[in-house]
Amino acid sequence: MNILLVGSGGREHALAWKIAASPLTRRLVMAPGNPGMASLGELRPVKPTEIDALVDLAQEIAADLVVIGPESSVEAGLADALALAGVPCFGPVAAAGRLESSKAFTKAFCDRHGLPTAAWTVCEDAGAARAALDRFAPPYVVKADGLAAGKGVTVAADRATAEAAIDDALGGRFGAAGARVVIEEFLEGEIGSLFVLSDGATCRFFGAAQDHKRAFDGEKGPNTGGMGTYCPAPVFTDALVDQVMTRLAVPALEGIAAEGSPYRGALFVELMATADGPRLVEFNARFGDPECQVLMLRLESDLVPYLAACANGTLADLPEPEWRDEVAICVVMAAEGYPDAPRTGTAILGAEQDFGPDVAVFHAGTTRDSDGILRAAGGRVLNICARGPDLETARTRAYAAIARIDWPESFHRTDIGWRALAPRG
Repeated sequence: MNILLVGSGGREHALAWKIAASPLTRRLVMAPGNPGMASLGELRPVKPTEIDALVDLAQEIAADLVVIGPESSVEAGLADALALAGVPCFGPVAAAGRLESSKAFTKAFCDRHGLPTAAWTVCEDAGAARAALDRFAPPYVVKADGLAAGKGVTVAADRATAEAAIDDALGGRFGAAGARVVIEEFLEGEIGSLFVLSDGATCRFFGAAQDHKRAFDGEKGPNTGGMGTYCPAPVFTDALVDQVMTRLAVPALEGIAAEGSPYRGALFVELMATADGPRLVEFNARFGDPECQVLMLRLESDLVPYLAACANGTLADLPEPEWRDEVAICVVMAAEGYPDAPRTGTAILGAEQDFGPDVAVFHAGTTRDSDGILRAAGGRVLNICARGPDLETARTRAYAAIARIDWPESFHRTDIGWRALAPRG
C-alpha cells in the first residue's frame, strides 16, 4: 500500500514507526512530518490544515490510504474532501469530529443519547458565565469550547481563578476556540483514556492508558496536552473496560451514526472512574498524544490492516488485536516555559543515539538546522518511551535514556506512573 500520514507530532512519529514496520507498506509519505520521522519514509512540506494540497498529494502518490493524525485536520474537513476524491481515509468526517471540536456539542450529544457525564452549562458572555458558577461547587472546571491544543481546560480551586479562566477564554486567548465556555461539575475519581477503532458500523476496543495532564510532579501546575502516560493501567479492570464500552463508547458511535455521520477512525474516550461508574470527561476524534506512543509500543499486531479496515468498512473481518505482555511508558520532555511560552530554538544533543531495543524516542516538536543540529521547535518536544516486563523496569529504562540526552533547557516530570505504583485501597 501507498500510505499518506498527516501530522508532525509524537503521535504521528509513533504511527509512522509502526506503519513503516508493516510488510503491507510499500511507500510511506508524511506531511509535514518531523526530523525524527525522516528515516521512515518521505517528508512533504504540507500542513495538516492545507486540505486541497493534501488531497492533491494523496492523488499524486496514488495513496491507498490516508491516515489522519491531528484533530486540526479532522476539524478542517480532510476526511470529507478525501471522500469526494475517492481516497480511503482513517479519520472521521468533520461532523463526526464535533465530538472533539466542540465541547458544547458533545455535552448536548451526551444528553440526547444518555451518556453519563458531568453536569454542565455553556456560556458565550463573561457575565453569564460568572453567574453560572453559582450552580457549581469548587473546584470549578472551565473549558474553552473548541480545539485549544489540550490547554483550554482550567480546574480552578477557587472562584477568583475560575473567573479569571472565563475572562481568559472569552477574552480571546484561544481565538475562535474560546468564543464559548463550558462550565462543568468537578468529577471525583481516577482518570483514564480508552481507545476504540470504528469503521462506521463495527468497533473494536484498542487499548487503554493513563495520562498525566499537569505540568509538574505531584499533579501540580497548569494543564497541558499531556506530560506522560503508561499502559496498561491498573484502573482499567475488565469490569471497567466493559462499562466504558457499553455505557460510553458504543452508544457514542451508534449515536453519531444515527445523527448522519458514521464514525471511521480512532475514538478516544477520556473518562473518570467514579464511585458511580465511568463518566465522560471528553471525547477526542483521534489517537491520544502521548497515549498513542505507548499503545504502539505494546501493539503486537500489524497496525496497517486495522487502519485500512476502518477506512474501508471491513473491521468486522479482523480479529481482536494482539498486545505484548509488557508495560509501556512515555515521558514527555518539554521546553522551558511550556505550556504558556515555550522556549524554542535550543539545541538538543544525544536524542538520536541507540538506547536499545526497548526504548524509542519519538519527536514531537523538533526541527533540524542545515548543519544537522536538532533544535526545539514547540512545547512538548521529545517523547521518551520504553517498555519492560513491569512498570518499574519500563520507568527505569525511560528515565535512564533521558539522563543521556543533553538538553538543559528542558523539563520533565519524574513521577510518571505514580498511580500504578501507589498502594491501592
